[in-house]
Amino acid sequence: MRLLFDENLSRRLVQRLAGLFPGSSHVATEGLIQSPDTAVWEYAKAHHFAIVTADADFYELATAFGPPPKVIWLRGCDYPTAAAEQLIRSQAIRVAEFLREEVQAVLILAP
Repeated sequence: MRLLFDENLSRRLVQRLAGLFPGSSHVATEGLIQSPDTAVWEYAKAHHFAIVTADADFYELATAFGPPPKVIWLRGCDYPTAAAEQLIRSQAIRVAEFLREEVQAVLILAP
């Protein structure tokens, strides 16, 4: 499954993590900047993306509606892009297992 990075995360994460998560994208690339969270949710669902966000709103959507799409929440992410990249890289196996699992809706990552 591909990752769709929310607008609260750097666009550079797509390229930096392309080797681990090929086919990933950013909401800006998909024309979804400043779109309502529900529009991003529906887009991710229709195009088989998991949403990566620092926004608790997607956590709430995921717990209310369940997957798809899946949500990876970088909780408390007010750190630099390099730190977000390192967090995702360090948890890449856990992320991949989460993406393969069918029932779980949210994966929370925190430094």
